[in-house]
Amino acid sequence: MAGLKQELGLAQGIGLLSTSLLGTGVFAVPALGALVAGDNSLWAWPALIVLVFPVAIVFALLGRHFPSAGGVAHFVEMAFGPRLARVTGWLFLSVIPVGLPAALHIASGFTQALFGWYGWQLLLAEVATLAIIWWLGSRGASSSANIQTLVAIMIVALLAAIWVYGDISVKDIPFPAITEIDHSQMFAALSLMFWCFVGLEAFAHMASEFRHPERDFPRALIIGLLLAGVVYWACTVLVLRFHAYGAANTAAASLPTIVVQLFGVKALWVASVIGFLACFASLNIYIQSFARLVWSQAQYKPTSYLARLSPNRVPRNALSVVIGCCMVSTLASYWLNINLDALIIYANGIFIMIYLLCMLAGCKLLSGRFRVLSMIGVALCVLLLAMVGWKSLYAVVMLAALWWLLPKRKIHPA
Repeated sequence: MAGLKQELGLAQGIGLLSTSLLGTGVFAVPALGALVAGDNSLWAWPALIVLVFPVAIVFALLGRHFPSAGGVAHFVEMAFGPRLARVTGWLFLSVIPVGLPAALHIASGFTQALFGWYGWQLLLAEVATLAIIWWLGSRGASSSANIQTLVAIMIVALLAAIWVYGDISVKDIPFPAITEIDHSQMFAALSLMFWCFVGLEAFAHMASEFRHPERDFPRALIIGLLLAGVVYWACTVLVLRFHAYGAANTAAASLPTIVVQLFGVKALWVASVIGFLACFASLNIYIQSFARLVWSQAQYKPTSYLARLSPNRVPRNALSVVIGCCMVSTLASYWLNINLDALIIYANGIFIMIYLLCMLAGCKLLSGRFRVLSMIGVALCVLLLAMVGWKSLYAVVMLAALWWLLPKRKIHPA
């Protein structure tokens, strides 16, 4: 059976990863970090990149040596067998009912700023967004990558324009001396900022679609991670310089507020469009990665509906099912008026658990100093689960429940 089409290059991979990491966070998290840690947040971003780097290296190496649409589930299967791989796959898919509607709601908030929509109008915007993602995904990974690379360029261009027109120089950057850093504030900021680097697990599902996965996938992952870190740091400088944070300000409105201050109210639509596109890019890569995971998991029965590829070698059937699930979750959250902001905290525990399983797989599959990096990654993930507190029990319970409740499946011959 033919596999997925290998059509991604290095630049496209960088665009995919950087926008998946930026997503909704680029507008909100710098302001939240500044509110929690003030000037100390300028040190928090470099510190966070150093902490996340071992995890990123492990993802890069596993994707390089074992590229697969199954992503982390495939790495876990290579290390621990098919049963835990299925559990890992379903654990990732369990984010759909909570995480995707919440992200769609955040994206639709930018259409509200543009057009003044509310209620059912926002719901229609969310449904239309899902339809566009389906259309884009049906065209192949290259189309998504090209769009998201353009979004990354737009984000960088907007920040560069603000830096230039805001006349910001090095002396304006309020770096506190290392001896003056408030470590308690730094720790609080780090725990908040980590969520900006959730996205590596989704990108892992795209590894097999690179033209040269052994060369370009790890490069795209590392460069995309560094680019996202620089963008977040640059946003933090702007938020601090223009004092666009505080209890009276909405975090997501920090960058649009600066745009209006520098360029006038008429420029608000530029920030709103880029904000929507950043959210769209993050949503897109997650939904495409979910589709690839479903397709990969269906390969045990090659004749099944979900295991089929379209003529241009895209998992369109799996994508349609994932979009359908997202649609049902979105409609249910609207009609039942579910507080998604509260529920998404539990989904964060799921992401950390998936990272932990990936690091454990790295301990088994990698050797030498890379195995040491995997062990460091394990320690970091355990620390993050502890930081989430009792809410991380949701991820532990989900893992145990899936292990016990998922039925054994029969292997069908190809």
